[in-house]
Amino acid sequence: MYSLDDTISAIATSIGKSGVGIIKLSGPKAYTITQQIFEPYKNINLFKPYHLHYGKIHDPESNDFIDEALVVYMPKPHSYTCQDVIEIQAHGSPVVLQTILALTLQLGARLAEAGEMTLRAFLNGRLDLTQAEAVIDVIDAKTEASLRVATKQLEGGLSKQVGDIRQNLVDILAFLEASIDFVEDEIPHQDIILPLIKIKVDLENLLSTADHGLIYRQGVHIAIVGRPNVGKSSLLNTLLRGNRAIVSSIPGTTRDTIEETVNIEGIPIVLVDTAGIRTKTTNEVERIGIERSQKALEQADIALIVIDGSQKLCDTDWAIAKLIRNKPSLLVINKTDLLSNDKFNVDSHFLPDIPNIYISALKNNGILKLEKEITQLIIEDSITTSDIPLVSNPRHKNLLQQTIHAIEMAIIAQRQNIPSDLVSIDIRMAVNSLGEITGETITEGLLDTIFSKFCIGK
Repeated sequence: MYSLDDTISAIATSIGKSGVGIIKLSGPKAYTITQQIFEPYKNINLFKPYHLHYGKIHDPESNDFIDEALVVYMPKPHSYTCQDVIEIQAHGSPVVLQTILALTLQLGARLAEAGEMTLRAFLNGRLDLTQAEAVIDVIDAKTEASLRVATKQLEGGLSKQVGDIRQNLVDILAFLEASIDFVEDEIPHQDIILPLIKIKVDLENLLSTADHGLIYRQGVHIAIVGRPNVGKSSLLNTLLRGNRAIVSSIPGTTRDTIEETVNIEGIPIVLVDTAGIRTKTTNEVERIGIERSQKALEQADIALIVIDGSQKLCDTDWAIAKLIRNKPSLLVINKTDLLSNDKFNVDSHFLPDIPNIYISALKNNGILKLEKEITQLIIEDSITTSDIPLVSNPRHKNLLQQTIHAIEMAIIAQRQNIPSDLVSIDIRMAVNSLGEITGETITEGLLDTIFSKFCIGK
């Protein structure tokens, strides 16, 4: 399916200038290629494994000096890919790194595909598929909570739970297939309904963590909407603790959507500041901005409807309220610092079923309460401290649902005394679905899809 016989090479650090950049090689020629371009300052013939060696990188043909570097050699099988791995740590100049990479390719290495290092770790048995997918989740983690979710999977907690359940199903499948091949007297009777029910409960408990896990992995999109000059951009800046959006007393300053990610109680939240929505406008640019605002609202998971607490509700506020429909929302009453009395009285018919939060984005009043209300709307109780590994991948969630459905069909079939060979079809489907989670049953196309999401060099 995939070649493991050649040597691959790639820049393993981010594009751009940095103090240090890393080129990684993996494969049978990694050691000999490095020997040709790296000259240790200490006169040694062999690299000591897992030790940093200081020296210089040079062009083996012209002997031109390229850079000073540190090199570490990790022999198979005790490396990330279970192959011979070399890491060259040079200065993080893009020109330097590209020059060193080019030398490794000239000497027999092949440029690694996206995620091919981790793919080799999976194919060589160092990681199962859930752990391999967790690698990219660790890289992409936006908060400490999302990082904890990813590291739990990387440690293999989800793999163990899924593996244990799958083994129980394999045992049941073995009994069914044996009962097909041998007469009843030779195979002792075994009740498979109760074990299947227990497995179904275990899978449902695992699946129950999926929605929470997906929140921490993917984040939540929140659209900040309202008519012009109600303080949407000020609210964005306050939540970000910075000045990302231009704030002006002139209505209609924001003409396009602005997206920024913020960490609110461990949840990565993408805040979308939208252009102020008017019911009528003759300005073409403003009209396009309003259309984008409405689209952002449609695509958002949650809406923050901002109104000006120092003014009465107007027709535009009511028109915006109609756009919300059944989307989870919070009504944010801003500019409370301008109120003469304690609170602005919202019309009882204006979005009566959603919580009201009084704030002053300018004075930073009520922001902590708003953040807590946002968190409460997203998730009732934090479960990141639980010992149960979270299901945080849509692929895993879908496969768990398929498995539960197959087990339900097997239970129904067994209760109706349907022949064992037909019951075994549902059990085998369940076994295969769980195998797709951990990688025991996998297709080349699925591997391509998963590992193409990785960066080159990982």
